[in-house]
Amino acid sequence: MQTTNVTCVICPKGCNIEVDHENRDGKEVVLAVRNNKCPRGYKYASAEVVNPERVLTSTVRLEGGTYPRLSVKSEYPVPKTSLFDCMREIRTVSVTSPVKMGDIIIENVAGTGVNIVATHNG
Repeated sequence: MQTTNVTCVICPKGCNIEVDHENRDGKEVVLAVRNNKCPRGYKYASAEVVNPERVLTSTVRLEGGTYPRLSVKSEYPVPKTSLFDCMREIRTVSVTSPVKMGDIIIENVAGTGVNIVATHNG
C-alpha cells in the first residue's frame, strides 16, 4: 500500500487529502481517502491518484483575424498522460477567420474523445 498526499483544488479550502492506494494487476485502486472536508474532495483526490486529468488551454494560428492567434481549450479534461500528444496536434492547426467562441477547432484531439474549441471570437 502507498499513501499519496493531494492538495484539493476544487474549492478555496485547499484540503490536504491523503489517499491510500495500491497497484492491482497494473491498475491503481483507491483503498481509503482521509482529510477531505466534502464529497467533491473525495472524488477529486481519488481521480487524481488513479487517472489524473486536466483541461488543456492553448492557442492556434489564425489567418485573417484581428490577432494572429486564437485561444482554444479542451471541452472536457483530458488524461494528463495525453497532454503532450494533444499539444503536438494543436501546434499543426491553423484556422481562418471568422471563428466564433465555442466552434470546434479539432475533433477528438489525439484520440482522446475530447474536442478542442475556440474560447474567443476571431
